[in-house]
Amino acid sequence: METRHLRYFLAVMDHGSVSRAAEWLGIAQPALSQALGRMEKDLGVRLFERSRLGAAPTPAALAIVEDARVSVARIDAAEQRAREIARGSAGQLTGGLVTSALFDTLPRALRELRRQAPGVEVGLRGMSNAAQAQALQDGGIDIGLMHTPVAVGGRMRERQLLRERLVAAVPDEFELDPDGQTSLARIAQAGLVMYPQAQLPSFYADILDALRKAGHDAHVAQEANRTLTVLSCVAGGCGVALLPSWIRSMDFSGVRFCEVRDGQSLPSFDLSAIWPARSVPTLADLFANLDLRPAGAAQT
Repeated sequence: METRHLRYFLAVMDHGSVSRAAEWLGIAQPALSQALGRMEKDLGVRLFERSRLGAAPTPAALAIVEDARVSVARIDAAEQRAREIARGSAGQLTGGLVTSALFDTLPRALRELRRQAPGVEVGLRGMSNAAQAQALQDGGIDIGLMHTPVAVGGRMRERQLLRERLVAAVPDEFELDPDGQTSLARIAQAGLVMYPQAQLPSFYADILDALRKAGHDAHVAQEANRTLTVLSCVAGGCGVALLPSWIRSMDFSGVRFCEVRDGQSLPSFDLSAIWPARSVPTLADLFANLDLRPAGAAQT
């Protein structure tokens, strides 16, 4: 039985006559009558009793009408979903993300994605930079929100989403200067709590280089691979961490945040979207090119 026959059957059921159904469908009445005849032949039952008053459904028609409606509705939904996927407004997208993306970038991205492509299903995985780089190469994720610069094998596209200055995360007992700030000298003296060198090699090297160029003997007192672990180590008195300015939005017991007075030489903390380069547009392209900037931020 063809789908169009089900649509014709339902039109006659809804309009009560073949002529009115044909007019509504925009087809000739004889063509509709022939299609209904083929449907009745295929089923081996009579569906309508026709008279000058219209077309009255038989018990057989009444028995199958709801099943026909469900079938047509499911076919319509499948066709709509296929069209949405073809134009990139539906489908599944799996993304990896570092902690920095959770507090501002991701909420804005999800709101904008739902507005532009409500049919897209998003799977999210909190992952380190290194884990995301490997997952992108292996096809385990479609896009990564990660700290850059970073080396990822294969043909990739990259879009910088945020560039933030660093602030100091210090334990409660750390003595700040009278203006509520601190200095590179005080940070070097306290020792650094850092992400592992293998995780963010350029960021790691740039911080130590900035301290050394300022004339301070920099040393890493503690390494921790996640931001919350870094903050726990700071609260435990292990040293001072240099973290992106978004960290001020967190209230972490035992930790205070302050500006670094002479921190102009410190590196920025960059967050970028990285995803495989394909010959045709993908959902990752759609996601990466959403406007994810904070209000008032400059285009990067």
